[in-house]
Amino acid sequence: MPKMKTKTGAAKRFKITGSGKILRQRANRRHLLEHKSSRVTRRLAGTVELAPSNVRQVKRLLGI
Repeated sequence: MPKMKTKTGAAKRFKITGSGKILRQRANRRHLLEHKSSRVTRRLAGTVELAPSNVRQVKRLLGI
């Protein structure tokens, strides 16, 4: 059986921590920021842990 290929689109979007958790960026912080409040843009900053319901699917995309 050949090796599993990593989906490069997923590899660019997700990061795996040392303990095995998967991190993602929040959506809605790329453009059209002028009408969004500073409070909202601050909340959208940084990375968050992936929801448990999506972990299995993302691990499969990453070839883990």
